[in-house]
Amino acid sequence: MRFELSEEQQAFQDVARNFAAEELAPHAADWDRDAVFPVETMRKAAALGFAGIYVQEDVGGSALTRLDAALIFEALSEGCTSTAAFMSIHNMASWMIDRFGNEEQRQKWLPKLTPMDLIASYCLTEPSSGSDAASLKTKAVKDGDHYVLNGSKAFISGAGTSDIYVCMVRTGDAGAKGVSCLVVEKGTPGLSFGAPERKMGWNSQPTAQVNFEDARVPVANRIGEEGEGFKIAMMGLDGGRLNIGACSLGTATAALKRAKEYAGEREQFGKKLAQFQALQFKLADMATELEAAKLMIYQAAAKVDAKTPDATMHAAMAKRFATDAGFNVINEALQIHGGYGYLKDFPLERHLRDARVHQILEGTNEIMRVIIAREFLKD
Repeated sequence: MRFELSEEQQAFQDVARNFAAEELAPHAADWDRDAVFPVETMRKAAALGFAGIYVQEDVGGSALTRLDAALIFEALSEGCTSTAAFMSIHNMASWMIDRFGNEEQRQKWLPKLTPMDLIASYCLTEPSSGSDAASLKTKAVKDGDHYVLNGSKAFISGAGTSDIYVCMVRTGDAGAKGVSCLVVEKGTPGLSFGAPERKMGWNSQPTAQVNFEDARVPVANRIGEEGEGFKIAMMGLDGGRLNIGACSLGTATAALKRAKEYAGEREQFGKKLAQFQALQFKLADMATELEAAKLMIYQAAAKVDAKTPDATMHAAMAKRFATDAGFNVINEALQIHGGYGYLKDFPLERHLRDARVHQILEGTNEIMRVIIAREFLKD
């Protein structure tokens, strides 16, 4: 068991952290305020290999591991949580095509997805199926060499802007075995988008409903066989949960650094805040919880890379713990700042708003407990 990073891992983590400091952090507040989707900045990150992290090299990917990806998203989130999280979604959608697509599909889309010349979204959730994803209703009926799609997807990051929508649709009977995976391309007749959602956080990425009304999608755009969509979606979510947990780590790290600096500068009752034992203990607990969350994310990522039988359970454990702990650390950092933490002049309130959704998406933390209990209680 080794805990130190390799020289290569340290190097690309440094690259990601420097990119976050120079290209993301200086603009994050403006992107949040003005709801700017920083596509060109993300393409700069893609040029560093961060848009196809675990995609194979023959189509422009970096062919790195899930642990490598966690380190990268942790570093990027120190600069802008919302933008790093969208890049995680793009990576997940691209990986599904790389892992489960045929060679023609891989060569058609991935050479443009890895530099983010094309942008990808992931479409699973529907207005009436959130945690119960297997109950999705968007219907795809085969008509010759096309599927005809009808239905809607909800809370889709990148909706209206993305070029590729990796969608889970129903091609068969009720339940998980009736779900298939289709790539729907922007400009498809019958594809439309709802109004942009007004959100608490994640404002540097657009979110909207994706609608299908007799949308004709080529059968050639199906990823895998009919009925394999739910398996593809769940395998994608193992990695997605690690990435979102890593985004919580990065955001909490930024908040903790800010709280440490503030406690060393701010004076009350004739002393620096950092001289009060109550604040010292609070900072000690924050640092400890954050370190524990990092170890859980890194171990779970190693298990997903190794395809161990308990990888899904550990990914759920890590996601649950890291997103809860990350939010708590950010909340305590805001508390240390007192009234200033509540102001938009400081980044703490944005960190809090951006990190809150991590406890909901990629499977709510309540669903993580269901997954953990189900695996734990097996004979």
